Amino acid sequence: MFKKNPARAPHLATDPREAVNGSRRDFLDFLVKSSSSAMAVAAAGSLAACGGGDEAAAPAVPAPTATPATPAVFAFGVASGDPLTDRVILWSHAKVPNSAADVSLTWQVATDAAFANIVRTGTLATTEASSFTAKVDVTGLTAGASYFYRFRDATGASSTVGTTRTLPASSAASVKFAVFSCSLYSEGYFHAYDAAARSDAQYALHLGDYIYEYGADPKQYGNTTIPGNRIASPANDIVTMNDYRTRHALYKSDLNLQAAHAKMPWITIWDDHEFANNGYVNGAENHKPATQGDWVTRKNIAAKVYHEWMPIRTIDANNLLKIYRRFDFGNIFTLHMLDTRIEGRDRQYDDYGDTDGGIARYLAGLTPNAAGFRPDASRQMMSSEQQNWLASGMSASTATWQLVGNQTIMARMWFPGSVLSAFASNPAGAPAAISAFLTAKATRAAGGAAALTPAQAGLLNPAVNPRLPYNLDSWDGYPAQREAILQNIKTQGKRLVTLSGDSHDGWFNNLTTLAGDKVGVEFAGTSVTSTGFESVGLGTLGSSIDGSALVPQLGSSAVAAGLGLIDDVNYADTSQRGYLLMTVTAAAVKGEYVYVSSIKLPAYTASVGRTVTVPATAAGTAAPVFG
Repeated sequence: MFKKNPARAPHLATDPREAVNGSRRDFLDFLVKSSSSAMAVAAAGSLAACGGGDEAAAPAVPAPTATPATPAVFAFGVASGDPLTDRVILWSHAKVPNSAADVSLTWQVATDAAFANIVRTGTLATTEASSFTAKVDVTGLTAGASYFYRFRDATGASSTVGTTRTLPASSAASVKFAVFSCSLYSEGYFHAYDAAARSDAQYALHLGDYIYEYGADPKQYGNTTIPGNRIASPANDIVTMNDYRTRHALYKSDLNLQAAHAKMPWITIWDDHEFANNGYVNGAENHKPATQGDWVTRKNIAAKVYHEWMPIRTIDANNLLKIYRRFDFGNIFTLHMLDTRIEGRDRQYDDYGDTDGGIARYLAGLTPNAAGFRPDASRQMMSSEQQNWLASGMSASTATWQLVGNQTIMARMWFPGSVLSAFASNPAGAPAAISAFLTAKATRAAGGAAALTPAQAGLLNPAVNPRLPYNLDSWDGYPAQREAILQNIKTQGKRLVTLSGDSHDGWFNNLTTLAGDKVGVEFAGTSVTSTGFESVGLGTLGSSIDGSALVPQLGSSAVAAGLGLIDDVNYADTSQRGYLLMTVTAAAVKGEYVYVSSIKLPAYTASVGRTVTVPATAAGTAAPVFG
């Protein structure tokens, strides 16, 4: 029932201070003035990119050597990404309609929107071999500074104008950024991107599932109630180079996504759907070798196209599958962006076809033998190389906070077995099982263990009523490696905050070791459009999961008291789409869970469903404040 599947929901966030209608504000009109969705879709048939370009400190724009008869079309807007204190990646796409000719471009970076003060400029070319994308790493910039940028061809045709910024200097006092994940085009409108573009976020993080690989078959996930004309292109599951390029182009034809890219620099990682559902090193649940060919070939194609179409810095041209990297936001926080999906992940326990969904394998791997060794110890979500990189990077960082950008939920999402059994064997009896468990917790909270009946004591005893994970594709399926990472962070005494995607619901969790020691906290955002628990009739389950259903009985003390179905969950929303708006200072980390009113209608409003603030007290022990 709770197993992760292609119907899981993505997370969205919008500016809570603004109700947005179908019209676009002047600034967004400015950003997308030279873009056209129709032209974008038409251009998607032949796609390629060039990742080079020369830089020059002189502001003069080189005169074109020749003027093509037809100007290039910048159908997919502009984007920037992977900012450092002195540089940032700039991206666009330029193609002459009905032509495979290279397009010579000049890029410009200025301190003003009129480009009267151009501080960096250079040239590059887009080519058919790289899908006509343009990508340049602009250096020589000032820390914590904002810039305007654009691309122009020899005819004077220009891309939209984007704004970007470098990472702050060490003296920065505050950083604000938006967090997205799981944006399924056919499922609904990308209102979360629009709302974030209208917010005061300075940066954006995307934690994966930026695109989805599914085709347009009505039986495929996300194709049941398609709003507008948001139909997947190509119509098949994407497998070939042109398939992946066409799908990326389809997503970037969305004007809300273009506006969010043009507003701020993005830092991105992939999850599974940029490749195929529930991927791992040697395969994927949604990859069929008999009809779709070799997995390694498909994986390498998907990675190449991702580097073409995303504003990501390619750290190793010989290994495009290596994307984990680190960003220092002054002295406030270090951001460690992981790859827990493709780079080193072993096959999931729940993909072996076991009748119990892999739970027996999971329990056998987690149970120590006579020598205290866990059989699961060698299973991994990331390689040992990446794990050591994370540990050494945290150790070397002197920032107040350590933030980890991560594809899937890291917290222990363990439901009581009595509840999971009810869902599996008799769903009609699940409400009674939930009520019995929550009543037992409320009774113990109000009167202590002595107030419990024998039946209630049994429900709360893990030896009698074991806690079991519902999603073995998340970190719960790799508990030994998670334990090693958390124990290392505990030893270092770092203030840990993970930012997680993939689940399609909103969560705020404690990060605890297997012994129950709190090491940090987790902000997990809902999806941009992908459906969550509400898609399987569990949209109202959030208050039972986090224990807020007991507020009428116990008052506000029931919030964040571990009185819900999952001990480590302090807040859960299982029905809404949106994004996270994070504000980080040396004193606290604040997360605002922003939700949109609808993803099926072209007009929407946005509101904050919950605000959680974590003070910078001793590592892992801060009591969050809920608003």
